Amino acid sequence: MSCGQPHEVDCSEILDHLYEFLDREMPDADCTKFEHHFEECSPCLEKYGLEKAVKKLVKRCCGRDDVPSDLRSKVMQRIELIRSGQVPDSDVPATPVTPQES
Repeated sequence: MSCGQPHEVDCSEILDHLYEFLDREMPDADCTKFEHHFEECSPCLEKYGLEKAVKKLVKRCCGRDDVPSDLRSKVMQRIELIRSGQVPDSDVPATPVTPQES
């Protein structure tokens, strides 16, 4: 996705690291670059607003459940594999996977 306008930080980089920005898991200088980008780029600002709203909704609806540490670890490992490009997009399910009943 790109708005077609030149920016200090490219739209693709913004979207690739959007959750790091949302979670404040990046240096303040990088956060400032993202904020500046959002001021210039309405498509990225719209995507940011949508993801922020979804994150808020998930926290409100599911934020009270404790996640087993082994599940959290597996999910984080999978996310890192996907981010590093070690897992092709075709291996990432497009629909949520539901747990099997015991």
